[in-house]
Amino acid sequence: MKAAAFIHRLFFWLCIGAAPTAFAQMTTNFNFNSVNLAIPDNNWNGVQNSQTITGVPGSIADIQVSVMIAGTGLGAFNGDFYAELVNGAGGFAVLLNRVGVSSSNSFGYGYNGFNVTFSDTAAHDIHSYQNFSYDINPNGQLTGTWQPDGENISPLSNPSSFDNAMQNQGAMLSSFYGDSPNDKWTLFLADLSQGGTGQLVSWSLDITTVPEPNATSLVVIGLIVCGWFRRSQKSQNCP
Repeated sequence: MKAAAFIHRLFFWLCIGAAPTAFAQMTTNFNFNSVNLAIPDNNWNGVQNSQTITGVPGSIADIQVSVMIAGTGLGAFNGDFYAELVNGAGGFAVLLNRVGVSSSNSFGYGYNGFNVTFSDTAAHDIHSYQNFSYDINPNGQLTGTWQPDGENISPLSNPSSFDNAMQNQGAMLSSFYGDSPNDKWTLFLADLSQGGTGQLVSWSLDITTVPEPNATSLVVIGLIVCGWFRRSQKSQNCP
């Protein structure tokens, strides 16, 4: 048990960066500006924008997504929108799922789009943002940093279905943890209700990676573990 606890603690410190610098985290920002894709009104087919990332070492330890949706024509209606992010490795996050829709509000929240960042570690879920303190910019867009909606139910569900829907961990940004950032990333958006239109103006990814341990680091870890066993179990030889 002591050996297992020691090894667990060793790898914990390595993961948070207290051991060799080979394990230091790195955050890289990818901006996809001037996308300017019209989102068809009341159309499940929606639109998507795909971007390919290359040349980033390591695996994903954290990811944040920023999205700007602006109203067009007579303006957007926030409760109309569904948005998801996917990668080629099978990661999947529901960013928006008809915000504000419930049995008491079949159309969801109004306002004129979003200029927000999604992070699993944010304080509040965007689906019910009007239950919390929130800011609207001069363009009528919701701002701030929010948890993804994460409610993995059909956006065409009866409004009452949203009352008890909960965030599904398989539909949060943590679904990308451990994946390579070097992949095709696709943002999908759809407007599921008549009236009010918007466009995807831009979006971005902030990806934090942890490099894979190099050969030298693995040797150091092996020597540490071997030395500990030799001290704690003098009657045995380290393999």
